[in-house]
Amino acid sequence: MVTLLTPSMVMMPRIFNRKSAAFKRGLKHGYRSGLEETISKQISGAGLKVEYETEKVYYTIPQRSTHYTPDFKLPKKGGFWYLEAKGIWAVADRAKHRLIQQQHPDLDIRFLFQRDQRLYKGSPTKYSQYCDKWGFVYAFRTIPDEWIQECLDAQK
Repeated sequence: MVTLLTPSMVMMPRIFNRKSAAFKRGLKHGYRSGLEETISKQISGAGLKVEYETEKVYYTIPQRSTHYTPDFKLPKKGGFWYLEAKGIWAVADRAKHRLIQQQHPDLDIRFLFQRDQRLYKGSPTKYSQYCDKWGFVYAFRTIPDEWIQECLDAQK
């Protein structure tokens, strides 16, 4: 399942000065800036109906193409698999691997974690639980004997 960003998920930077008198005046009258309030007065002064933020225009943020370099490539019968060594598994890295998993379901990527720690301080979720939830193959500290044997059998 691929989740596309919606406009409400993207934070746009504010360019105006929040301390200015014009900003505060605009905010007082329901606008995001003093300039918007001034424009509203000009529109109504011309005898036109003021329609402020009554419509929404949806757009798609273009996808950014990037790449992933696996740590190790190991043989298996019929091909190969990747081993990714992780000490800290940051949120950006987890998101990257979810995208890779969605876009390349045929790749066999396995994780070898230093230890089964929490995703972040105070998180109820450990690396093992996250991997189980999203279908990632993993181990801790050392490569499991079965994985090594799989590589050895592939070389025969």
